[in-house]
Amino acid sequence: MTEAWVGLGSNVGDREAHLRAALRGLAALGEIGGVSPLYETEPVGFLEQGPFLNAVAYVRTALAAGEFLRELQAIELAAGRVRVRRDGPRTLDLDLLFWNETVLAAPDLEVPHPRLHLRRFVLAPLCDLAPALRHPLLGRTARELLEHLEDPAAVELYRPSSAWPG
Repeated sequence: MTEAWVGLGSNVGDREAHLRAALRGLAALGEIGGVSPLYETEPVGFLEQGPFLNAVAYVRTALAAGEFLRELQAIELAAGRVRVRRDGPRTLDLDLLFWNETVLAAPDLEVPHPRLHLRRFVLAPLCDLAPALRHPLLGRTARELLEHLEDPAAVELYRPSSAWPG
């Protein structure tokens, strides 16, 4: 089984419902081993949009990396994801952050995610699940990356309307 770490985000429509549906989709790909608390975060890149809800999930799967990524994209499409602009508003965004301790570099799949170490909205929930998880290229743990992060974006714990698994 492969250990996959997935970043979840939504800032369009019923953000909580989109993330809950994403977790159901992830459960169909393997066994969910953990889910972080929800965070409400400022957008990055394109700032003229509403705040995001973000979380990280840990999934054990028997799928190959490329197949897992295609399934993530299918879950996004089922949630109504439309790719209009980079960093634009979206119903659901699923990013493959880590794939075991593997480094993959292909045109359609780069793991570890190339910008995860720059994003508080990824590192804060990741640290809730696995603060000692080590980035295979940077040699630092998730906690170390978060502690040395210069990203000033606001990231606050979010209180969901009903029970959240994290």
